[in-house]
Amino acid sequence: MTLNAPTSTPGAFDPPPHPYDRLNKFKPVCEAHDGGIVNLSVGSPSDPPPAAVVAALGNSDTERGYPASNGSPEFRAAAAGWLSTYDGVNIGPDDVRATIGSKEFVAGLPHWLKLRRPDLDVILYPETSYPSYAMGATLAGCRPVPVPMDDNWRMDLSKIDPADASQALCIWVNSPGNPAGAIEDLDAAAAWGRERDIPVISDECYISFTWDSPGRSILSNGTDGLIAVHSLSKRSNFAGARAGFYAGDADLLHYLSEVRKHSGFMPPGPSQAAAVVAFGDEAEVQVQRGRYTERMQFMVEILAEMGISAELPAGGFYLWVPAPEGDAWAFVERLANDLGILVAPGDFYGDAAPGYVRMAMVTSMESLELVRQRC
Repeated sequence: MTLNAPTSTPGAFDPPPHPYDRLNKFKPVCEAHDGGIVNLSVGSPSDPPPAAVVAALGNSDTERGYPASNGSPEFRAAAAGWLSTYDGVNIGPDDVRATIGSKEFVAGLPHWLKLRRPDLDVILYPETSYPSYAMGATLAGCRPVPVPMDDNWRMDLSKIDPADASQALCIWVNSPGNPAGAIEDLDAAAAWGRERDIPVISDECYISFTWDSPGRSILSNGTDGLIAVHSLSKRSNFAGARAGFYAGDADLLHYLSEVRKHSGFMPPGPSQAAAVVAFGDEAEVQVQRGRYTERMQFMVEILAEMGISAELPAGGFYLWVPAPEGDAWAFVERLANDLGILVAPGDFYGDAAPGYVRMAMVTSMESLELVRQRC
């Protein structure tokens, strides 16, 4: 017996398939290759986190008590100190709140903002982007409204309909961007939001991996009306520990942190303790930057040998590759059949990029050598 079946209620929410579940049919094809699958579909780190960070997980003595929802004083001080190493950012521990990674915050934010402003219902987000921006809006009963992008995969703020802006709870920016790796004009985004009294939420989880210029945070413009979202998942290969934070506007931080306390969002104490160590370790980040650079350059060469042109991104560790004849799903199938590679088609990231695939350079060079051998 099925209780409360959604088909019995007109307008009930029926969750769509998770995007990456749609790739499952290609996994056996990839696994059949000698050496198995080379999975470039998900940006899940495969390299080890710093040894000192792992040690801190087991020696924090924070396991018994409930952890601080906002983050321990040590966590907030370490996060603020790290982000303040970026040019123009000047924040302290009181400007920071902890998260259980960043995805839960991305997906939950529209709901919390809607509770505060039930008269508004629009979430603005980049047209080609991480799926959770749109899904978070949908789960909150809001309208996800994509912002058109220019030829360089940056948001064109001039294309936002004033009617949508007048109903906006917030606008998301993502720099470096996922999937295309573009660097957004964060100064312009901050000014646009402030002129309209619309909170600007900047997802900056790839800030440590920029290649053409130093990483930048939107908080180089101050904190009023602005929130920056960060995670150690990518920076420190710490995705399994779920450690992140948001920082910025004092009024928004207070409201969101109080709502999150009531909801039971408490980042695990051992993860917070380990994060303190991770925020202070820049040497390992530089090692990781070298790994990603090597892998991306190697894969670009392999694609060139296949007659496919791909460019290195301005930021992040994804290759955003035009599919032959503009058919991403046909390219996904070809790569699975011929090379045992699993990649993500562009329509996972919105309807505007069906002719691209995203390749996450998170696997080892040994796995990429397998790809070369299969060519």
